[in-house]
Order: sequence, then C-alpha cells, then structure tokens
Amino acid sequence: MSDYSRREFVLFMGRTVGLAAAASMLDGCVSGSKLDPLPFVAIKPSTDDELKLAAGFSYDVLMRWDQVLNPAGDKFGFNNDYLAFIPLNPRIPNEGLLWVNHEYHDPYHNGGWRKGQPRTLKQVSLERKVVGGSIVHIRRTAGSPWEFVPNSEYNRRLDAFTLIPFAGGETIYGKKTAIGTFGNCAGGITPWGTVLTCEENYMNFVGEAEFDNQGRRTIKQVDGYLSWDKHIQLPPEHYGWVVEVELKTAKAKKLTALGRFAHECATCIVAADGRTVVYSGDDAMDEHLYKFISSKPGSLDQGELYVADTINGRWLSLSHKNVPILKKTFKTPQDCLVRTREAAKLVGATPLDRPEDIEIDPRTRAVIVSCTNNKKHDRPYGALMKIEEKNADPLSMEFTASTFIAGGPTSGFACPDNLAFDPRGNLWVCTDMSVSRLHEPPYENFGNNGLFYIPLSGDHAGRAFQVASAPVGAELTGPMFAPDGTLFLSVQHPGEWQHYKDYPASHWPNGGNSEPSPCVVQIRGPALERLTAKLDY
Repeated sequence: MSDYSRREFVLFMGRTVGLAAAASMLDGCVSGSKLDPLPFVAIKPSTDDELKLAAGFSYDVLMRWDQVLNPAGDKFGFNNDYLAFIPLNPRIPNEGLLWVNHEYHDPYHNGGWRKGQPRTLKQVSLERKVVGGSIVHIRRTAGSPWEFVPNSEYNRRLDAFTLIPFAGGETIYGKKTAIGTFGNCAGGITPWGTVLTCEENYMNFVGEAEFDNQGRRTIKQVDGYLSWDKHIQLPPEHYGWVVEVELKTAKAKKLTALGRFAHECATCIVAADGRTVVYSGDDAMDEHLYKFISSKPGSLDQGELYVADTINGRWLSLSHKNVPILKKTFKTPQDCLVRTREAAKLVGATPLDRPEDIEIDPRTRAVIVSCTNNKKHDRPYGALMKIEEKNADPLSMEFTASTFIAGGPTSGFACPDNLAFDPRGNLWVCTDMSVSRLHEPPYENFGNNGLFYIPLSGDHAGRAFQVASAPVGAELTGPMFAPDGTLFLSVQHPGEWQHYKDYPASHWPNGGNSEPSPCVVQIRGPALERLTAKLDY
C-alpha cells in the first residue's frame, strides 16, 4: 500500500471512530413503553426457515455460494463467515472490496458425499476449493443496494491450494511456505488497511501435532466429515495462524508472531506510540485470551505475545527469551509459538469459556469479548466479558475483567459469538447455539440463532433487542457496517444437519424444494438508518 493510500485509509478509519466517539446513543424499548421508543419492535424467537427481520429492516442477497467471480472461473466459497470492507478510495466510500471468510466445507454439497460412503481424493480436492476467503469488488449508487461487480480484476480467491509464505521468511516444519488457508473464522482490519483472517479449527481438517515431554512429535488424526488427512498430508504446524491479506493484490502471509491456536479473531487498536495491539481469542473450552504488541508501527511481523490472567488482571508474557519456564520447556522461540496453548498453560493463563469474537468500544476503549459457552462446567449460555486496560492503555500489563452481559433467559440471548459496533457506538451481537442442540434443552426457548442490538447508554443500556432470526440450522456471522450504514451479514450453514438426512433441513434463500445456500446479505431500512444515522457536527 502506498504512503498516499495508507494516509487515505487512516482518514477513512478516523471518520468511523470519530462518529462513534461523538455519538449519543438512541435508547428505548418496544412500542407502548413510557421510555423513548426504539425505531423498531424487537422480534420474538422464531423457528421459521427464513431470515426474519424486525419491521423497518429489509435485506437483499449480495453474494451466494458457487457464484462465479472472474473469467478464470473462480467461485464464491462456502460457509461465509467474517466480513471486512475496505474502500478502494476512502474519499469515495460507495465502492470497495469485501473480504469474506469461508470457514469450512460441507461434503454433502461440495463433493457429493453421502453418509456411509467413503470419501475420495476428488471430493477432498473439491472441498479444498471452497474454503479460505473471497475478495469481492462491490459498489452502489445513491438509493440502490450494493452490487457485485462481475469480472473485476480484484475478484479473487484464496483457498486450501493457495501458497502462502510465513512472515519474515520463517521456516515452519521444514517449509517457508504453507499450502492453503482454511478454518477461517473471524478476523480484523489493520490500521494500514490490510485484512487479518484467522485460521480457527484447522485440526478438524488435518489433525494436530502433539509433543511428549522430550519434544517428540506425533500426529493425532481426526475422524470426521471435515477431515482430509486420509487423502492428503499437510503439516498441522502450517495452520492455526493469523493470515494478513492485501486485498488489491491478494498478497498474503502467515503471521507467526501472533501465535498458533484456534484463532477466532484479530482485533486491532493503535497505541499512543503508534504500535499496533492485536487481541485474539482461542475458541475452545478452557482456552485463553491473547494480546500481541507489535515491535514497530505499520507491521505485525514481529512483537511480543501475552496471555490473560483474568483472575489477577495481568497480561503474562509468552517470550521464550524472558520467561524461564518457557525457555526450559521449548528449544526455540518458534517452538513456543507453534505450541502456544502449552506455553499459555505453563505461565498460568486463565481458562475461559470459548473466547471468540472481540471488539473494542469506540467510546471507552473497553475490550468486549464473546465467551460463547462451556459445557464442561455447565455454563451453556455464555457471556460478554469486559476487559478494561489500566488507564485505557492497550500497552498496559494490568487490567480489570468483569462480566459485561450474561447470556441466558434474563438477557434473552444465548451463546454470543460475532460482535460489531455501529457508527453510533451501539453493540450488535450474533449468537451461535450449536445446530445439534437448537430447540433442545437448555435452548428450547431461544428459537433459531439470531442477531441482537444492545444500546450501551440511556434508559435501556445493556438490554438486548432481537433484530433478526436465522433460517433453520443457520448461524448469522460477520456483521460489518459499510460507510453508508448498510449492515453486511453472513448467513452461514443454513440446514447444516442435512447431510444426516435424505432431504435438506432448510430451503433458504430460494424456498420451495431448493437446496440451501450460504449467502452474504445486506440489511437496510428506515429502522437501521435511524439507529446508525451519522451525527451532524
């Protein structure tokens, strides 16, 4: 990115943050309240097979699985998740590039597999083409929805065949380059306008490397419908990283300094000295919350990784050089980063309830973390956790941790996952109740997964109002606000359990007897415009 482009992107990001910081929140409740009303009536939990929105909101499908992107025949991938919008020119905000994660495949759709049949190498090869990420050129004209720009030079794919080098010329398990990226869940945007896409549950595809007390390596294989390891052998150490992507060129690299685990997201904030701080959660029960501090501004190639002790409010260094127990256990700094989970436990990190997405309150700089649930400890509903750095300084080594909003019958939502702050500083929360347990205890009263709006000040601060209900078996993911206030949203895995049946469990979005399709939608409408309207100042 040129110096001019970098300055322009910072200008764009500064406008967004400034609007949120200057905002006074819209508050209210449902119609009939004596309090200031919201511009919509919250919907009730639903089990209908549709993307159901509150009155005052409407949606259009922007992209769908298998849609052709370019003359080379590359197609939009499967199970879209995290979304990031980068303007082509920050001074012209109605045209840009949309990054879309494609988390995992479904063999039922992508290879023609049926339960009880053996998988084939051909089917696995088809599956490897639908994961990773898509770069999509979009634009809109006044009064019209956003539109995909077919055959644009920018429309590209990264998938499980794409060669991606390790940052800084690192050699990981004998190679300087990894083959592909997959398990891409959430992510982040750097201050210089690149996208961070996170490799989460890579072990479901290629197994995991395990090490004994002498450091001897074995591979734990996986036996599931996502697994490829019976057909291809890819070193697990090449996955579980944060991948940085420059959207205009599709140039990518794997950032080893941020550690290796089931990265859910990589949320950036700039410290007072210009360095970038990145927060990331490890999405598994009893895993941890991490913070990375870059060595210099404008790069994430080098820096120091920390893990949270939320009980004592301390960030614990994972520096191989400076922490004796890590130096004793791991031969090299690279070994420490490859085996980040082990390192975190050795220094005393606090086990958490599946820390997933992370967003930073633009008004207070509080770090909001989705802790989705923990079945091991009978905490099925999850909670939003708040991390308040000392003096609101992301470089601080001390913080206060607290429960911000607990999931459950009182709040009205369960299993918080993806988060977003809109231009006024309102919090939006997507839920992720497991498809295998939807509509069953303890989730029988929550309906399908949903999208919730939470005002953070005023009479109804901290109350959740349901805006959307997902189709049957689906999860709503990747909420992202465009500069014009449009909400981009992924509808992931509608009818997910269908590969265990002889018929689809969902027919969204086309209805009838059609096959379901993961899609990216754009949500607009007068209610959304009022909730997110920019202030005049």
